[in-house]
Amino acid sequence: MRFLGHILVTGLALWVTALILPGMHLGDDSASLLTQVLTIGAIALIVALINLIVKPILSLLTLPITCVTLGLFQLVINTLMLLLASWVSALVGLTLEFDSFWWALLAGIIIGILSAIVEAVTGLGERAEE
Repeated sequence: MRFLGHILVTGLALWVTALILPGMHLGDDSASLLTQVLTIGAIALIVALINLIVKPILSLLTLPITCVTLGLFQLVINTLMLLLASWVSALVGLTLEFDSFWWALLAGIIIGILSAIVEAVTGLGERAEE
C-alpha cells in the first residue's frame, strides 16, 4: 500500500513539474485526459521502480564522492535516475523527455521538494510502528 502511495505522489510531482518547466515534456498534450493520466501513472511506476532498484546501488557505489561533495552528488544521481526513466519510457512508447541535462537536474530538484511536501502532509514518509 505504501508503494502505491509513493507512485501517486511521484505521479503528482511529475505532473506539476511538467506544468512548471518548459524543458520537460510529459505525455502527449493532444491526448485525451484519461490517456494522459494513464501515461503519467505508467511513467510514475517506472520512476518508482528505478528509484527502488537502481538508485540504492548507484548511491552505494558513489558514496565516496557523495561524502566529498557533502551530499550534493545526490542531485546528480537523481538527475541520472530521471534520465534513465526517460530512456525506459521511450522504450515502451511513453513520453518523458528533457531538453538538456540541466532541465533534468532542475526537474529532479522540484520533484524531490514536491514529493517531500506531499509525503509530509499525507504522512506517507513515516514508518509504521511495530
